[in-house]
Amino acid sequence: MKNKGLGAGLWIVLLVFVTACGNTGGPDSGFDAAFVTDADGLTDGSFNQTAWDGLKRAEKELDADIDYLESKKDGDYIPHLTQFARNDRDIIWGVGFKLEKAISEVANRFPEKKFGMVDSNLGGNIPDNVVAIAFKEEEGSFLMGVIAGKMTKTDKVGFLGGITSPVIKRFESGFRAGVHAVNPDAEVLVSYTEDFNDTAKGRSLAADMYNGGADIIYQAAGKAGKGLFHEVKTREQNKYWAIGVDRDQSAMAPDRTLTSMVKRVDVAVFDIMKELKRGAFAGGKEVKLGLKEGGVAIAETSDKHVPEEVLKEVENYKMKIVKGKINVPSTEDDLKTFKKNQ
Repeated sequence: MKNKGLGAGLWIVLLVFVTACGNTGGPDSGFDAAFVTDADGLTDGSFNQTAWDGLKRAEKELDADIDYLESKKDGDYIPHLTQFARNDRDIIWGVGFKLEKAISEVANRFPEKKFGMVDSNLGGNIPDNVVAIAFKEEEGSFLMGVIAGKMTKTDKVGFLGGITSPVIKRFESGFRAGVHAVNPDAEVLVSYTEDFNDTAKGRSLAADMYNGGADIIYQAAGKAGKGLFHEVKTREQNKYWAIGVDRDQSAMAPDRTLTSMVKRVDVAVFDIMKELKRGAFAGGKEVKLGLKEGGVAIAETSDKHVPEEVLKEVENYKMKIVKGKINVPSTEDDLKTFKKNQ
């Protein structure tokens, strides 16, 4: 299944947003960017890795010089951001809601520097020298719920979250709403690792949910989510399934991964880099990217295990969301209202 035009749609949104938000005075012959990961590191198989893909593309196509520091713990964020801010960088990137406070603090200390924030939850508190990109994770997660709700054989599915937070609650709420929309009798088991790095705990919680009757589990747990794939590979094929997140994670368990909810972090980062090189910078505002904008999507490999009739239903629900006929809940309270109105 191909998501043709995905990058183009996202490019249009970011182009309009950046152009409307200011200009730095023209292209710079030197073009340098820095990247600070969260504690999951570059190879988290999630949004750090996807953001890095976008920066590596900028290195290749825009002749950008890219440097990075991998954080080992939360206490590394401010020192790493500060280290880059003291050097001559065109933009300093941080990815993940765990860095948002650190980016705000360092950006306020270095107002002459530019920062990029991916997975923002800053709302209206964005410094003028920070461009913030947020995703409507609930919309992509709703489609994962549609697939899980249609394909479960036990009428019981699971959600594996990382740290309880507004961002991860968007994943959970959207997923549960999608399941309910197509299978109101299905039960959704929910577990949180409360640690994005604890792969062993992710596996243990996944095992508990499988043992509790769930046959499909959707994860939004960062590196801890890898534990789901470790566990599902030990289970009977074609009976137990995993659903990935942030990027196409089918390679982690090719015969047991139904689909993945893809966040086009790579495209968003690259497009901001492209605009920055030509002199534009969208500081002080947040842009939110959902299904309509091409910021979230279903993985292209989904047709390997998801039947055509289910994919058609997914497309039908996608268009309802895009046209505003369905408002996907992003909080527990919104989810309760959504269920009442179904």
